[in-house]
Amino acid sequence: MKKFAITAGMALAVAMSGSAMAHSENHGYATNSNGTIWRISNGSCLKTSVWSDADSAACDGTAPAAAALAAAKKFAVFFDFDSAAVGNVSHIADYINGLSESGNISLVGHADLIGDSAYNMALSQRRANNVRNALTNSGVDGSLISVDAQGESAPVAQCSGRGAELISCLRADRRVDVQISGKSS
Repeated sequence: MKKFAITAGMALAVAMSGSAMAHSENHGYATNSNGTIWRISNGSCLKTSVWSDADSAACDGTAPAAAALAAAKKFAVFFDFDSAAVGNVSHIADYINGLSESGNISLVGHADLIGDSAYNMALSQRRANNVRNALTNSGVDGSLISVDAQGESAPVAQCSGRGAELISCLRADRRVDVQISGKSS
């Protein structure tokens, strides 16, 4: 009986963790507390255990609710440890360039807690500037983009451990948050 209770408890915890990571607007994808879908380095969305084919529109921005509204859309660009090298941002540029009316594009750079805070502030600024450059190189109007940096002051990851385990866990803190306002056609 004790083994059954432990197994049932573990199954419940796994099921709840999959649904806790999903956001009601972006069902089937891992999101941060703001509902922004987490993307991996190649730009594809991070799926949860509850993902289905019907959820794919939330990732590619073609969901009917998103296409009809004039509202803010959020993305996150993640970085390797101690790096400001930007991966593929074509999905973000395509979204912006596909808007019928572009509004503001806010970029806020972040760093994890490893290292000196002044260094991390400069690193987060470089990350935001590099995302700006990547977007403008993809045809986005640079006059619409504002850039800011917060260094290590706005963490989202809750990690313990050391070395490679800690570095891996802190990946969510090594990011540039991208918020876009505008109208879809």
